[in-house]
Amino acid sequence: MSARAETVGIVGAGPFGLSLAALLGRAGRDVLLWSRSEEVVADVSAGRLSQRMPELQMPLCVGAVSDVHEFARRVRFIVVAVGSESVRRRMHALGEAVDGSHIAVHAIGAFSAPHDHRVSTVISEETAILRTGVIAGPSMPADLAAGRATSLLCASAFDEVTQECRRLIGVPQIMRLYRSRDIVGAELASALSGAYTIAVGLADGLGVGIGIRSVLITRAASEMARLGQAAGAETKTFFGLAGLGNLLVRSSVQDEHASPSYRLGLAIAQGEEFTGENEGARAAHAGHRMARALGVKLPVLETISRILNGELAVSEAAERILLTVTEEE
Repeated sequence: MSARAETVGIVGAGPFGLSLAALLGRAGRDVLLWSRSEEVVADVSAGRLSQRMPELQMPLCVGAVSDVHEFARRVRFIVVAVGSESVRRRMHALGEAVDGSHIAVHAIGAFSAPHDHRVSTVISEETAILRTGVIAGPSMPADLAAGRATSLLCASAFDEVTQECRRLIGVPQIMRLYRSRDIVGAELASALSGAYTIAVGLADGLGVGIGIRSVLITRAASEMARLGQAAGAETKTFFGLAGLGNLLVRSSVQDEHASPSYRLGLAIAQGEEFTGENEGARAAHAGHRMARALGVKLPVLETISRILNGELAVSEAAERILLTVTEEE
């Protein structure tokens, strides 16, 4: 095959994109990052990431460019790993260079701002790329950076997408890729699991105990599946890697590698006011709006959204969540 067909292109230089690039590079896979930052391009080209991830060393087979046209010429398979608030803008720029021969999967666990669109829809709207998919699951950047064994789900309506995803991103003994056709379910599950991670962080911060914590996670999976079913997704997807698996790992790592959504839940429990940006928070609001539009009752998700909007005090929110997980079945 051509070098273009064997190179993984990654859009974005956040923790997930950089860690995935390093993992694939260590496995001998050629990787090309597209970043608009000349500083990131220079650091990656020099094998270092001094400011963003100083502990991560980039193998020589990982390169970076700031020219989107050069990026599109050198890669065919693209992983989009940018923030949901900027994905439409980045895809619009990418659309100037790519064509129907490219394949794109995204690793964005949220809906595209500000209109709550699924990211695969945004890619299709802003670019000429015809074959899209999503990768999701319990793979934290710290695991990828350290080379610890992990798994991801690749979902797409196109078999070629999932086949290429497994071929190019799969790493024997380290990264295992599972396939699914339920792209709607995988995208919703990935986004919603971040929203419910906030609730688990809140519960841990309030010290509710391991029993109620477990029931909360069970109720969260059930709510995700209920919304997914109403949206036309497969229920089983929400109890797999993209949904329950994602939620478990995001709410289990409780050190410096904890997910931003989990840390947000802890901060809320400690009385801090939420004023910043967070993918889980955006997913909570979008999921709540979707649930209302579809007529689906999701008490935990509604409570999370109302906390983030400042409509509920922490004490009242905690009481509502406890009532939900102890009374609803």
